[in-house]
Amino acid sequence: MTDIAIRVENLGKLYRIGAKEHRPATLWQAARQLAASPFEYLRRITRPPTEAETLWALKDVSFEVKRGEVVGVIGRNGAGKSTLLKILSRITEPTSGRAEIHGRVGSLLEVGTGFHPELTGRENIYLNGAILGMKRAEIDRKFDEIVAFAEIEKFLDTPVKRYSSGMYVRLAFAVAAHLEPEILLVDEVLAVGDAAFQKKCLGKMGDVAKEGRTVLFVSHNMAAVRSLCSRSVLLDRGQVIVNGSTEMVVTRYLMSTATDLLASVDTSHLPRPSNITNSALRITRVSIVNGTEQAIVFCNEPFELTLEFVVSEPISEVVFGWSVHSNDNVRLFECRSIDRIGVIPQLAPGQYLIRTSLPSNPLNPGLYTLYVGARCATKGLDYLPSVMSFQVERADRQESLWLEARSGALSLDSEWTTPMSNCVNEEQKV
Repeated sequence: MTDIAIRVENLGKLYRIGAKEHRPATLWQAARQLAASPFEYLRRITRPPTEAETLWALKDVSFEVKRGEVVGVIGRNGAGKSTLLKILSRITEPTSGRAEIHGRVGSLLEVGTGFHPELTGRENIYLNGAILGMKRAEIDRKFDEIVAFAEIEKFLDTPVKRYSSGMYVRLAFAVAAHLEPEILLVDEVLAVGDAAFQKKCLGKMGDVAKEGRTVLFVSHNMAAVRSLCSRSVLLDRGQVIVNGSTEMVVTRYLMSTATDLLASVDTSHLPRPSNITNSALRITRVSIVNGTEQAIVFCNEPFELTLEFVVSEPISEVVFGWSVHSNDNVRLFECRSIDRIGVIPQLAPGQYLIRTSLPSNPLNPGLYTLYVGARCATKGLDYLPSVMSFQVERADRQESLWLEARSGALSLDSEWTTPMSNCVNEEQKV
């Protein structure tokens, strides 16, 4: 038996943009168009599409996945990730190339795929099992485990068309993961579930991998990809950009997104949370300054942020703050003006600028998101979540094997002594 579970060779998928406009929906419409203008009708439906009317969702994609591997597929929206999984699941046919699947496939591509809305949860478990090629005895053996994992005991005999999206995805994942497919294809559907269920699903996929089954995991959650996948594939505009270790591929992906980052953002017209209304203070621009304005800063080097704001009426006791979040939306640290300059006692109407800086940037390489805000003693004055993103890189002089191996989001200074012999004073000896 071959040790290759999935082999993709020069795979391509071409879509014709606006194809529905060229072809009538019914036979009657076709007859009317043919009678009205036969030559124009025949020219329109037979002419080959121009390059502007086509889109290669995938083009010359090649890679292999060995049995028991957990491989991540990452990339921006529209990169071709879902199209790839649909071809591997035999939902759609490729335009060119080929894909070989060696083993029974379980797919979780989007909420409710393969479910019949009129059937109950119980009936859909057996239906999905049959689609996967399972015998009834095998489904019976796993049935209670599936229901317990999905947490839908009370609604087991309710038609799934009445399920919420969260219930749908819980049942769909439970069926796909528990009916023992040899290959599990998972698209970005876990975002539908709550945080507790997402954690439960990730744990189950880890268990599936330990059992030696193959997983192809499409996700925008880089933390999940890092924790689950030993290897990853980066897609961009339908092509494989890099295929290798997950850490290397994720770093390449985050670096590619940095090219679109802005070092200065006009925030005057950005939407605010619903609790920020008719405020006397409005932040109009946020800028990252590292010598010059740029959205790339370096580890262990100064990091400066400037906030421009407008005050429309006198306000007192003002405090500014900002926080940095990881690409998983985890708050890493927060800085407040009150910690250094105290409360700003009074601000008259006018335009202002305030600077804040870190003497040494504590962040490890990666992509991060900035939140900024201001408040007075009684209420929030302005708040801008996810106002901008920035990239952290290592300075050239810091590159080394040991520094690159450092894990985690923060790189904190620590004091160490040089090695000393384990001496004991004479008076301490017994």
